[in-house]
Amino acid sequence: MRRLLDEGVDRRLAGDILGHEVATVFELGWAGVHNGELLARASGRFDAFITVDRNVAFQQRVDALLFGVVVLQARSNRLADLKPLVPALLKALQILQPGQVKWVEF
Repeated sequence: MRRLLDEGVDRRLAGDILGHEVATVFELGWAGVHNGELLARASGRFDAFITVDRNVAFQQRVDALLFGVVVLQARSNRLADLKPLVPALLKALQILQPGQVKWVEF
């Protein structure tokens, strides 16, 4: 399963998402691309988009996407605050369906 980490997510978190192939927006050269275009680029290439941007679920037509979106809700975007969410993130990724949004918080 291919997962895409948004630029607001500390890219070091990719190493904690075990059992998944994880790419980052930075690695792909997509940093700075706006959400609508970013989601269009990810379509057909990824099974899940992982972000900390809470607005994605409300500003984009997620229900029409070919992949699901996971929104991480932590105190901050710092790695130390995101790492405790990994177990719940892994569970969410197991059941995530295309066009669905899962909210993961500690």
